[in-house]
Amino acid sequence: MHSYILALILGIIEGLTEFLPVSSTAHLRICQSLLGIPLDDGYWKMFAIVIQLGAILTLPIYFRDRIATFLATFPNGERGDRTVETHPLTLTAIAFVCTAVPAFLLTKVIGKHLESLVIMGAALVIGGVIMWVVDSLYTRGMLARQVEHVEEMSLGQAVWIGLCQTLSAVFPGTSRSMSTIAAGQLVGMSRSAALEFSFFLSIPTMVVATCYDLFRSLRPHHGEPAAIGHLIMTSQNWVTLAIGFVVSFVVAYGVVAWFMNWVRTRGFVPFAVYRIVVGAAVLWWAVK
Repeated sequence: MHSYILALILGIIEGLTEFLPVSSTAHLRICQSLLGIPLDDGYWKMFAIVIQLGAILTLPIYFRDRIATFLATFPNGERGDRTVETHPLTLTAIAFVCTAVPAFLLTKVIGKHLESLVIMGAALVIGGVIMWVVDSLYTRGMLARQVEHVEEMSLGQAVWIGLCQTLSAVFPGTSRSMSTIAAGQLVGMSRSAALEFSFFLSIPTMVVATCYDLFRSLRPHHGEPAAIGHLIMTSQNWVTLAIGFVVSFVVAYGVVAWFMNWVRTRGFVPFAVYRIVVGAAVLWWAVK
């Protein structure tokens, strides 16, 4: 298959799955396997990093007005009831640290699991079950709904969500958005507030994680070959990267806008069911 077609397909997959609670990492690697792309190929590893950056760019552009408001009202907030410790910008930074530190310390575990389809399939299924149970409890009113807006969040909620997001770093297939949304609902956040905070937290988390992946690929540990450090780029390689980047950005932007509207009136059960079905299929394929 021509590399431009592969770039188009993978860019669409990345854009569709990066911010939905279904795990873009698992989907990309599964699709690469199905398309015959070696998971350890240096160029395609770099391609995955580049198209993820395209998806990341969606968030600061889509939420530019919200981010500008947060910056303008720091530290007291729009209602004047926030402090330096409880302002949304600070809470996002705290949640990021709670994710980044454990994830960094578990780097060896993360690397060991990244290419395992069994781990990805199991994480998809388990995460789907958890999301289904949590959202069902939320729908039935069995979970408190104390926080309707991100501006009402507490420090404890931010810490909890950040720690839960670590699971998505250690076990690909878990999904950053799934872990943060479910964690938020469990501690009294509305669906829309949990989703919005998930997007805000994704900005620093994804930028740092993606840049770290790129750095680690270019400058690996002693004795390990550089995954993408000695690539010879042709004009076709550059065009392929550009196609994947642009397609990922455009599709991701549409997905974020659609998803924000979806959760205001509907739940996450369809995504939970999808995760379980796909995860079960991946497990069957991996062990057959």
